[in-house]
Amino acid sequence: MFLTIISFLVVTGIVAYISYLKTKNDDLSTSKGYFLAGRGLGGLVIGCSMVLTSLSTEQLIGVNAVSYTGNFSIIAWTVQSVIPLCFLALYLLPKYIRNGYTTIPEFFEARFDRQTRLIMSVFFLVFYLFIVIPTALYTGAIAFNKIFNLEVIFGLSYGEAIVYTVIAIGVVGAIYAIFGGLKAVAVSDTLNAVLLVIGALLVPIFALAHLGDGSFSAGLKTITTTHIEKFNAIGSATDAVPWPAMFTGILIVNFFYWTTNQAIVQRALGARDLKAGQKGILIAALFLLTLPIILNLPGLLSFHILGDGIKPTDASYPMLVNTVLPSWLQGFFIAALFGAILSTFNSFLNSAATIFCKDLLPAFSKKQRTDQELIIYAKKVSTWFAIITMIMGPMLMFGSDGIFLLTKRFAGFMNIPIVALFAVGLFNRTVSGLAARIALFAHVVLYFCIVWVFQVKINFVYVMGALFVFDVLLMLLLGQFLKREPYVENKENKSNVDLTYWEHAKVTVASLVLGLITVHAFLSPLGIASADGNPSIVLGIWAVLQVIVLIVFRHKATIAK
Repeated sequence: MFLTIISFLVVTGIVAYISYLKTKNDDLSTSKGYFLAGRGLGGLVIGCSMVLTSLSTEQLIGVNAVSYTGNFSIIAWTVQSVIPLCFLALYLLPKYIRNGYTTIPEFFEARFDRQTRLIMSVFFLVFYLFIVIPTALYTGAIAFNKIFNLEVIFGLSYGEAIVYTVIAIGVVGAIYAIFGGLKAVAVSDTLNAVLLVIGALLVPIFALAHLGDGSFSAGLKTITTTHIEKFNAIGSATDAVPWPAMFTGILIVNFFYWTTNQAIVQRALGARDLKAGQKGILIAALFLLTLPIILNLPGLLSFHILGDGIKPTDASYPMLVNTVLPSWLQGFFIAALFGAILSTFNSFLNSAATIFCKDLLPAFSKKQRTDQELIIYAKKVSTWFAIITMIMGPMLMFGSDGIFLLTKRFAGFMNIPIVALFAVGLFNRTVSGLAARIALFAHVVLYFCIVWVFQVKINFVYVMGALFVFDVLLMLLLGQFLKREPYVENKENKSNVDLTYWEHAKVTVASLVLGLITVHAFLSPLGIASADGNPSIVLGIWAVLQVIVLIVFRHKATIAK
């Protein structure tokens, strides 16, 4: 335990010191410098920050817990995000940057009206303060508690250990977000992303060696010859994600999270130019294709090594880490995990403060503030937001579902109508703000009644998909009577950022989509999830198709020249 604590403190301290050196001379006296990192972020920093903002203990613990009890169908919540990221890179990011947006709700005011923007801002804040950030704190506390065995060391109850750990993580994370702004968050994210990839990969590597009694190959043979049905990512009606859900509610939620979610998109908004933003987004998409190795494989290995019946299932991943990693590597791993927790916490906290100060504050305060005054106000708001989330985090102990699916279920109140309004706003010019707001409140009432009041026995993902269609149709119907003057999109470059497209963006998108299809084929009865499958054929077809894609795009580029 001593080695674990020492290695954890050393690694965490190094990340904090390097982040300080990289950002100590940054100008945080302007809104652009504090909220958008001075629009100076490069592609690698954007990509790493986007990934680490999304990847936290909610996924490492929650997704692995689902794979522990079931199969790999839960990957639909993660790898499928490649599709919205490609859409963001090619279509939405140029619009965002050209319009000079600091927050996504600014789009709703431009397209609909001021009231709609304010309501959307409130939705974002509720989603961040009562779902996303508390979940990151709570799952982080679970990991710390199980790996460091805090209950035994300090003689605490489980609840006390969770509460104290949530407060400790929250205080450290708030320091990054409050005093460093987006640049400090993004730089620390990049460093922590490298650590997390290394640390998360060590878990399945050591677990396979443990399963094979010291032999990695023997462990690999065990999981590919016994219980191979758990590799299946094409879910049935009884699995965590039935396969039709990949094309309904989950796809819509992923579009919300990766294309309209302030905390994610804000990194790309801080790009030094459009090329850097597109590169960063597609780097993030490439990383997402590899997530089953760290988000699902350890869950399967927990099943093989620890056996069935662990309660709560969210403890299976920390228990695996405790079992297979040596003490000094446990400290390194928990430092990487701590970085992921901090990333999610401080990123969403920074974005919550940005939305509050840029969208909501002008609505109830007519006082004109200088940039310095606004930043001071943002730091005060961030402090209060941090306190709220530290209160909410431990309350998740009383949820009956696994933490990952529990939070997804509650998120359906906010993310589905946001995507519906966004879709109508993009592809329709005359639906009014009043029509949008009526559909928004109708969604909240219907979702609550279907999922909680009547408890309809339908997977909540299907409910979200159906309500998305309902929201859009209701807006279009109301828009026949509640119209506005046709919306005319701004064509002026308000951000003064170079809007030249990255020349390799389209071929990269094509390769990523092909990779996504290949991942699902590999993790299916056609591939590794069946004794009759042949994963080598799947990979061979993927390689041939990738070559064809490269030849086609190279030929088109030659013709264009």
